[in-house]
Amino acid sequence: MTRTVLVCCGTGCIATGSLSVAEALRGEIQKSGADATVETVIKETGCNGFCENGPIVNIVPDDVSYYKVKPKDAPDIVKGLGGEPVRRLLYRVDGKPVPSQKENPFYAPQHKIALRNIGIIDPAEISDYIGRGGYEALQKALAMTPDEIIGEVEASGLRGRGGAGFSTGRKWRIAAGYESNPKYVVCNGDEGDPGAFMDRSILEGDPHTVLEGMAICALAIGAAEGFLYIRDEYGLALKHMEKAIRDAEDKGILGDKIMGSDKSLRLTVVRGGGAFVCGESTALMASIEGRVGEPRAKYIRSVQRGLWDQPTVLNNVETLANIPVIINEGGEAFARIGAPKSKGTKVFALVGKVKRTGLIEVPMGVTLRHLIYDIGGGVIGDRPFKAVQTGGPSGGCIPADMLDLPVDFDTLTSYGAMMGSGGLIVMDDRSCMVEVARYYANFLAGESCGKCTPCREGLRQMLIILTDICEGRGKDGDVTLLEEISATMLDSSLCALGKSAPNPVLTTIKYFRDEYDAHIGDKRCPAGVCPKLTAFEVDPALCTGCTLCKRTCPVGAISGELKTAHEISESACTACGVCREACRFDAIITAPKRRCGV
Repeated sequence: MTRTVLVCCGTGCIATGSLSVAEALRGEIQKSGADATVETVIKETGCNGFCENGPIVNIVPDDVSYYKVKPKDAPDIVKGLGGEPVRRLLYRVDGKPVPSQKENPFYAPQHKIALRNIGIIDPAEISDYIGRGGYEALQKALAMTPDEIIGEVEASGLRGRGGAGFSTGRKWRIAAGYESNPKYVVCNGDEGDPGAFMDRSILEGDPHTVLEGMAICALAIGAAEGFLYIRDEYGLALKHMEKAIRDAEDKGILGDKIMGSDKSLRLTVVRGGGAFVCGESTALMASIEGRVGEPRAKYIRSVQRGLWDQPTVLNNVETLANIPVIINEGGEAFARIGAPKSKGTKVFALVGKVKRTGLIEVPMGVTLRHLIYDIGGGVIGDRPFKAVQTGGPSGGCIPADMLDLPVDFDTLTSYGAMMGSGGLIVMDDRSCMVEVARYYANFLAGESCGKCTPCREGLRQMLIILTDICEGRGKDGDVTLLEEISATMLDSSLCALGKSAPNPVLTTIKYFRDEYDAHIGDKRCPAGVCPKLTAFEVDPALCTGCTLCKRTCPVGAISGELKTAHEISESACTACGVCREACRFDAIITAPKRRCGV
């Protein structure tokens, strides 16, 4: 029996040496004559998304997964094929090694649809995709009428996974209803949220599923041309997508007379313009046309007048990845998964102060607690959970007492947050929520296109106020002013960037008002994050004199001998917090505000 060794060689795993691992395995297999082949599976976050544990190697059909593999491990892996697994490379649960992903708490609760092929196929080989049933949905769609295709998508209840959550079937039906030609299909792969890599993983690891989704959309609306707008920094995704298009054209799946039919579809990759705002639909289309990536007012929607003023359907990468499954299995089967008004699954990038980080796909409607504690394993160091920021830089911060909220489009929106494209950033008690708001205001102020005054000036003024608060210059009335600016931006900004930019500010004010009051009234950062409002001291009752804090201090502000309590020089300390992170005994504590020198 032939065994296949799947080596994750996505961007993240390449950075930790997976290409060398794959080469070492090939050489070892050739040398040993083992009855196995090595298939290099390319994906961004490591095999099936367990990013922090790459490089990952999977053995099929033995159902064995190895983590943090190095080239020197190749002989032992090859020797163990079909026999006893290499125990030191297995993932451990409560100290017990578990060979199968089915026993791994990171993977076990997941339900993969959009990510169904990633970690299993080689994205550079179209035959791998076809071998997994690829392009069968397109063949089926060619025998359906446009109305039948759209009907299945409508029955599925699929909503846009890029953040807006608009009904995909409704969007397609509106575009199909216009007689104006030509029509266009566009894939939005301009993923720009900090900490997000959902679309990147799909583009890198399963490019053909996106092409198949676009082709089915083209049949439904009557388009013969389309564009994939992919972030320029996604070099591997661009490479794989361009090859996938060439391979599909060579096999007659794309291009003229697709699959022997009278339908044609030409797809072109467009490299993103490098601006966060180009993820907004009208700005993206302006960029494709060669114009400055600025949004326009949407009194006329893109489905009526989009690219070059023609009917255009724009879908997110993850949205398109669901389409082949919906056509193959039927819309009603997809609709049975998820929440009442948020059907199917959602891909999330789970990052931050969480033990198990990575890319996950779960049914809509699961709780934040399930995502963070059951799949993510809880907060690093078992510190108190403080908040989770959902939906990217325009999302909101959800506090600990709302951990049991279901994760779906409407619930998150009702609490001031948003689903967004699927970023989840976990924060512990050492996260300053005022600084979090300042960070996102700074990011968005730099990414605003500047076309409309509410967004351009509103973000700049919010950033000034938040910076003043974090640096000890906050004053009474600042919070009220932030709320007033936010209200103006929500009401009158031109596009979704400006309309959603106040979310981090408003949710941190709503759920963490005490931190704003402490910064402004007490001139103190409770989390010990803002340097100008923080001083650190050593609790002698907890300090063991291990000297670790002294050795890690970048400015030499800590003194003390081995096995004796240390001291921090306030005049030399920069309040960077490195010592606190290094201390294993929680002996570094924030000092009383009188020591902060403000």
